[in-house]
Amino acid sequence: MKTQPEDLKSPLSPIPPAAGPKRGAYPHGRNQRTIHRRNTNLKAQRIEKEPLEPQRIRKITTSFAFIEHRFLRDGFWSTLDQHQLLLYVFLIMVADRNGLSYYSYDKICTLLKITLDDYIVARDTLIQKNLIGFDGHLFQVLSLPDQPVVSAATPLKSKQDMQNCDPATIHQLISQRFGKKHD
Repeated sequence: MKTQPEDLKSPLSPIPPAAGPKRGAYPHGRNQRTIHRRNTNLKAQRIEKEPLEPQRIRKITTSFAFIEHRFLRDGFWSTLDQHQLLLYVFLIMVADRNGLSYYSYDKICTLLKITLDDYIVARDTLIQKNLIGFDGHLFQVLSLPDQPVVSAATPLKSKQDMQNCDPATIHQLISQRFGKKHD
């Protein structure tokens, strides 16, 4: 009868000493305690982690924001471009406990350093993807839908498509209509 190898008999790997003044905080992750489960009946491997900077652990002292892990895990993140992600995270950060905020578009554009056209496209996409609600003045970050809304971008083919959907064309039409020149 074969005997079990020595490294499989102990479920825990050796625990390295904690980081000190002469040791790096996390050289190649060596100060993390790792539990290796050798039993095939267990479904997941569990890693115990220790803070790298114990004196700097975050605490909730006043208001706080959160993003569900499902946002990344279920693919919502990958359906958004950089302006949409920036606006979405901003709205989460400034929202109250019900997801409500009332920042104006000019303040949002200034803080996020994006153009009005980029803001409008990002806002409308987040609405279309059922991630936020907007009534013209008030934003609400909504609970995540069951699945991400994936929209295929359709090319703008006609002059009518350009006038209705292209932000640059819409901006130009507004400028022409009101006689203002913006660049």
